[in-house]
Amino acid sequence: MQINSAQKINYSQKIIELKKQKNAVILAHYYQRPEIQDIADFVGDSLALAKNAASTTADIIVFAGVHFMAETAKILNPKKKVLVPDMDAGCSLADSCSAEAFKQFRQLYPNHIAVTYINCNAEVKAQSDIICTSSNAKQIVASIDKNQPILFSPDKNLGRYLMKETDRNMVLWNGACLVHEAFSFHKVLQLCAKHPEAKIVAHPESDRQIIEIADFIGSTSAMINFIQKSEAKSFIVGTEAGILHQLKSEAVNKEIIPMPVQDDNACACSECGYMKVNTLEKIAACLSQESPEIILQEDLIQRALLPLQKMMSLSN
Repeated sequence: MQINSAQKINYSQKIIELKKQKNAVILAHYYQRPEIQDIADFVGDSLALAKNAASTTADIIVFAGVHFMAETAKILNPKKKVLVPDMDAGCSLADSCSAEAFKQFRQLYPNHIAVTYINCNAEVKAQSDIICTSSNAKQIVASIDKNQPILFSPDKNLGRYLMKETDRNMVLWNGACLVHEAFSFHKVLQLCAKHPEAKIVAHPESDRQIIEIADFIGSTSAMINFIQKSEAKSFIVGTEAGILHQLKSEAVNKEIIPMPVQDDNACACSECGYMKVNTLEKIAACLSQESPEIILQEDLIQRALLPLQKMMSLSN
């Protein structure tokens, strides 16, 4: 939904007023719409958002991201009210791994430790031994005894990347992110021919072919940091298009080229439809009505908290 400048100002002013009245904080992922990133109190990737959710003193958390992220904030803040602008903000990767299917998967490998990517629902987290994000996954896998067999879920591309980086053989769940699998290897090679000086920067959720030709592979925040510090002036960036908004201000005077997708469409870059369902209007409404709210059973919160705490302790 496109809104004009006057509407953006009106919704932004309302949000600012409501945040002050209700002692609320807005956390937004890098993949959110630009106007949402601009109004947020903190913008980050999954690990940074989890840390901010755990440390906030606000009474209300509005999570401008997708559903599993808001669930994570609730698990880390069971006494706080956690709101999500749109309950339909899902995740193709999380949806690929249901709690019942994951339970059956674990039963096939009773001696394996389950390292689970944070892109999963609360019940899957509760069935896991330790959670990871793309920022800390390598560190967490490397911390596990080499004689201990590992299940890695639900992203097979991130899992393959970790196997190579850590020299570990893991059993992988067959899931993938639709956004990061949409990149066209053929079109990327064509772009490289046009921009031979450009560095390829990719998220580890990307397909194997993209990973193999990338100059840098990392989480969303790591990608931004690399581009900021690199002496190169041109970059082909392989992740969700929302990152481009931050790069405009954090990587000034550098050419940012979105990695092209397989389909021919108006936008040459890859966008997550789930992330884009959130709008300023919905944020203003959810703050005003204090709804939709993330509600989780106490037992589920306690079970899911343990693997998250293990992750947080290893990430400090």
